[in-house]
Amino acid sequence: MRTGKRLTQINRMITNNYQNIWDCCCDHGLLGIELLKRKAANTIHFADISAPLIDKLELQLQKFFSDDGYVNHWQVHTIDVAKIPLRSGKNNKQQKAEQLIIIAGVGGDLLIELVQSIIQANPHSALEFILCPVHHNYKVRAALNELNCRLINESIVKENNRFYEIIHITTSTNKTTLPISNVGSIMWDFSNDEHQQYLQQRINHYSRMLKSTNIDAQRIIDAYNKLSR
Repeated sequence: MRTGKRLTQINRMITNNYQNIWDCCCDHGLLGIELLKRKAANTIHFADISAPLIDKLELQLQKFFSDDGYVNHWQVHTIDVAKIPLRSGKNNKQQKAEQLIIIAGVGGDLLIELVQSIIQANPHSALEFILCPVHHNYKVRAALNELNCRLINESIVKENNRFYEIIHITTSTNKTTLPISNVGSIMWDFSNDEHQQYLQQRINHYSRMLKSTNIDAQRIIDAYNKLSR
């Protein structure tokens, strides 16, 4: 089974080396396996709450990654992702993060809950997250701002006729990072027809919500409209 465009792009966005990378809600473990192959971290952790899924993945890892080059560089965890046992060492929020937590393929509300829980459980650690919600990107970004997170990188990916935002953020106070825009900032390339299509899709979505919800949809529409000016 091959990694799709989303997982391939997440893999490309991981350019630093980490002590630990957590592939959370890891499904078939495709991304984590690619990261393990290129030794992107000292330890790749595969974490999911589904015991049958993790048991099957562990058998696969034991079969293909049990030699001396790999066996000490992966672990599996049947666990609620909100409770993953991070090994944060002595780093603090002014230092480079040694932990990267990847959460992709879940809804926006659940993703927010997971990130909040992980940050609250590790208040003095510099953490990095790569997040790819299946929807509610604006809400996710607003929540990340409330958690005082900062932007490292972001990207738009179209896979199977659906658009996804990939957001790489940190809890570090390092000044090289950027503010997180609720509508995205550095991910947009309006010379790309797909990006123009995605922007119009966002505007249309919130236009339909103008009279049907309590959110300030017009303010969101205005923010998206400003992007292409």
